[in-house]
Amino acid sequence: MTAVSPPSDRVSAFFHRRPRLRLGILLSAPMLWLGLAYLGALAALFVTAFWSTDVFTGKVVTDWSLDNFVTLFSDSVYRTITVRTVGIALLVTVIDAVIAFPMAFAMAKLASPRAQRVLVILVMTPLWASYLVKAYAWRTLLSGNGVLNWLLKPFGVSGPGYGVTATVITLCYLWLPYMILPIYAGLERLPDSLVDASGDLGARSLRTFRSVILPLSFPAIVAGSIFTFSLSLGDYIAVKIVGGTSQMLGNVVYDNIGAANNLPFAATVALVPVVIMLVYLAAVRRTGALDNL
Repeated sequence: MTAVSPPSDRVSAFFHRRPRLRLGILLSAPMLWLGLAYLGALAALFVTAFWSTDVFTGKVVTDWSLDNFVTLFSDSVYRTITVRTVGIALLVTVIDAVIAFPMAFAMAKLASPRAQRVLVILVMTPLWASYLVKAYAWRTLLSGNGVLNWLLKPFGVSGPGYGVTATVITLCYLWLPYMILPIYAGLERLPDSLVDASGDLGARSLRTFRSVILPLSFPAIVAGSIFTFSLSLGDYIAVKIVGGTSQMLGNVVYDNIGAANNLPFAATVALVPVVIMLVYLAAVRRTGALDNL
């Protein structure tokens, strides 16, 4: 008499022979959530950008037009804000990379294993604090009666005050951990034997850095830049707190959703950072850096 296996065993065997089907079922829920919450929201944003708002009633008119895009590209104010936003995001990314690389290198190659764990915790500690607390702390430091002006006063120099410079400083501080950690992870995977081999072949420290360390850690720098660039590009809170009268694209979106009650134009402006990030990711992908992450 032949023994009949339980249904549960037959189901397990069925999925065991079909790993792709098993993987598809496991990923179906998160992919469905991604499609609805993220891609669906982007699709709604794209559609809303072609609508308009009735100037008398304030209601959204679902008639399709390009008026919002014409206003966005023809008005010099929005062009200036776009250039300023991209410039701030790029500057924050470059400054954070310059600051983060030596810190990450010291953590990965110079510190002991126990010190590495402590340093990683110290780098992550600011992420546990509230965004608003850190931003307002910089507002206090950069104010006219703040600590920075008090330190610079004996030298006859004053602080930058509120404006673009204060925004860059604040964003650099806020997003620095997002640059340090990817670079640290990349440098930690870098074999010490390659650095030693470069020295054995007679290369000086600068040549070793330029020919060995920097090329191999470039994908990690790119990974960190994606975080810092995208986060700075979409930020609107820091510039509200320390930016003075300067504006970024995020402020335009926020103001048109709130005070102006012009959701279609806010959606049009919100598409600009999305397009810029798509172009940035495409440019990064062409370098091949993402393939080595």
